Amino acid sequence: MTSVPGMIRILVVDDHALLRKGLAAVVNAEPDMKLVAEASNGEEAIEKFRMHRPDITLMDLQMPGVNGIEAISRIQSEFPAARIIVLTTWHGDAQVLRALRAGARGYILKGHDRELVETIHAVAEGRKKIPPEIAAELAEHATDDELSLREIEVLQLIAAGNSNKQIAGVLSIAEATVKSRVTNILSKLGASDRAHAVTIALRRGMIEL
Repeated sequence: MTSVPGMIRILVVDDHALLRKGLAAVVNAEPDMKLVAEASNGEEAIEKFRMHRPDITLMDLQMPGVNGIEAISRIQSEFPAARIIVLTTWHGDAQVLRALRAGARGYILKGHDRELVETIHAVAEGRKKIPPEIAAELAEHATDDELSLREIEVLQLIAAGNSNKQIAGVLSIAEATVKSRVTNILSKLGASDRAHAVTIALRRGMIEL
């Protein structure tokens, strides 16, 4: 596909049509930016990326089917030079880390249009761009012990209202193993009890309800 030299070609991925329309307006109002494609879910985003090879992809995280983080990972594995900016309402440090580890180069909270244009330019130039408040949150938890995938699995089930016995049944493990994992979760999160652990995990983007 031919394009104007210096023009930043952008793919927008979000499951809300109105938000995509708003982003299109912001992007197309800039003299050096052009919206070349839209996608409403992760699977479609991968297809549109292959078709258009955009300079920048604005990616939502919370989408049905293939979510944003999986889409970022799959696009990066196929196109290592892809420049993807996460655009989301989620700002927990765990969520940010997952996105960055998947290959995202920028992170913007929805509704921050001024920062959006600045971030697009920065990432298009090869730099990474994360808002100061998010960078501060990452720094705050940089030395924390990470929860294992198994511990996150248990925590997600706790958030759904399951007892240790029920969790043991769902995961086909001993109840004593569940208790051990809960103890580790409380210790790592600095939580006083199960409910407190769930509150912390939701705030930090470790789990979803």
